[in-house]
Amino acid sequence: MIAQKYVVEINNLTKVYRNLFSSCEVKAVDNLSFYIRRGEVCGFLGPNGAGKTTTVMLLLGFLKPTSGTISVLGQKPSHVGVKERIGFLPEESYFYKFFNADEILDYYGSLFKMESKVKRRRIDELIEMVGLKEARKRRLREYSKGMLRRIGIAQALINDPEFIILDEPTSGLDPIGTQEVKELIINLKQSGKTILMSSHLLADVQGVCDRVILLHQGKLIVEGPTREILSKKGYFRFEVQDDTGSTREQIRNFTEQNGIKITSMGTSAITLEEFFVKSIKNAGNNNIQ
Repeated sequence: MIAQKYVVEINNLTKVYRNLFSSCEVKAVDNLSFYIRRGEVCGFLGPNGAGKTTTVMLLLGFLKPTSGTISVLGQKPSHVGVKERIGFLPEESYFYKFFNADEILDYYGSLFKMESKVKRRRIDELIEMVGLKEARKRRLREYSKGMLRRIGIAQALINDPEFIILDEPTSGLDPIGTQEVKELIINLKQSGKTILMSSHLLADVQGVCDRVILLHQGKLIVEGPTREILSKKGYFRFEVQDDTGSTREQIRNFTEQNGIKITSMGTSAITLEEFFVKSIKNAGNNNIQ
């Protein structure tokens, strides 16, 4: 079977919420079109109320679109076989607090009808992967928020999914835990997984995402490779080796004879946070006009 080029294809997607007791309508997603390539990490951004959660619920088949089409792994989101190939970490995970890590992962593995030996091996791998080996027998009610986030990531991966949706995956984690999760996402990508990562922590997105999709008021306002959309056109960055401490003076009349070694060169860039704020402000101004 030939793998599809796009794991997700959304075309002219619209979702309207209607009030049963009035004629009031809220357009949560407005004529949205985008794709996610196989094997990439895609950042899903937007302010509160932008339509991110509604879009994720549509991708998972929990909601039906008002109009437009959605394809996930070549099928409609409602297709049962597709759900078995998706891993999902919600923004807030709710677990049976009297279970321990082994038991909760065993429970989720049973939902996928995994063979006992395969499930046992997968549980051991995941607990090691998310750094909960020493706490695997403790009840979840004793876990910190960061530990619960880790077990949430493990449950999202229990079925070894092809497509993984992570909603605020680093929420509640300390800096070390955050870095470990980012490294985990990069490793998942290297193993061939496709990941949609929704986060308000823009530095996390900037560090791991190949592409960014930015929504505002249900509409797509920016989409493209992270490095490309953050580059500052017409500017270049130089990194030089300064053995003498006099580089500032030398660079004014820079020549090869100065003996200054260029160690890297590339386009200058803004941060994702700066880009996010600027894009949302521009979108707001356009709406006013």
